[in-house]
Amino acid sequence: QVQLVESGGGWVQPGGSLRLSCAVSGSSFSAYVMGWYCQAQGKQRELVASITRGGITNYADSVKGRFTISRDNTKNTVYLQMNSLKPEDTAMYYCNDFFNPKPWGQGTQVTVSS
Repeated sequence: QVQLVESGGGWVQPGGSLRLSCAVSGSSFSAYVMGWYCQAQGKQRELVASITRGGITNYADSVKGRFTISRDNTKNTVYLQMNSLKPEDTAMYYCNDFFNPKPWGQGTQVTVSS
């Protein structure tokens, strides 16, 4: 059973930065297209960024130029560097296999406020 463990969230002031990590158990990680998702309170979960096994990335328009997704296949880990954070980025953040979603992890909370 693949497990997803997100970490790195917290409280930050507008304009600040955070780096999220997602550790993925299982030996097939390098084959996954991985995505970072966010879910604000009362809203549906939505895709923020994705990365192929070869490092091709895509971003939601709302985070382009501010967030960077990356992965380390040797560590079975995917990252989300979040810069120039805005209050509207406040949400729970999750990672998952984009094409074959696994059971969701517990997520990591990001709160942006002054």
